[in-house]
Amino acid sequence: MDDKDESTEESVFVMPGDFVGTTEEFKAGEGTYVNVADIHSLNTGYVKVNRKARTISVVPRTATPPEIKEGDIIIGNVVNMRDSVALVEIGAIKGKGEREFQTNGAAAIHVSNVKDSYVKNLGYEFSLSDVVKAKVINTQNMRLSTDEKSLGVMKAYCSKCHSPMVKDSKKLKCPECGRTETRKLSADYGTGVV
Repeated sequence: MDDKDESTEESVFVMPGDFVGTTEEFKAGEGTYVNVADIHSLNTGYVKVNRKARTISVVPRTATPPEIKEGDIIIGNVVNMRDSVALVEIGAIKGKGEREFQTNGAAAIHVSNVKDSYVKNLGYEFSLSDVVKAKVINTQNMRLSTDEKSLGVMKAYCSKCHSPMVKDSKKLKCPECGRTETRKLSADYGTGVV
């Protein structure tokens, strides 16, 4: 590769949550998020490296921006936690191609929309950097719900050592440090199936 190349599209195809680089090498670009010092994909697409700007991005497969509607299933990343709300940055809309779309800030999963039973502590259901699958229930203030069996956390990271967690019965276990944690899991946790 010669130095004139500012941007190259790699032939690496990635899914939401996949590792794409480190913050030591690159700045996180569009379609990515940072977990500790690792950069992960927010969308399904191809890795794009801008060597001049030292950024790494994930480019969706098509370019027509879809509109988010009530009832859509989205894939996103938990970017903030409050007592009664988990804030999610939306990365993809199921069934509308893996395309970029316009959002105005993060969407919210309120504690009352997590599951069909009482949630005492939202921290037992979601954690920062979790990749979640949720249904859009209100587009005006971007409210999401995970109260269906197929919805919830698709990929989680250990809150102690930040390794990807594996499903062990109804809980998650860290293969590195052995810590167990709970989440509101999607029925297809860890499969990569959207």
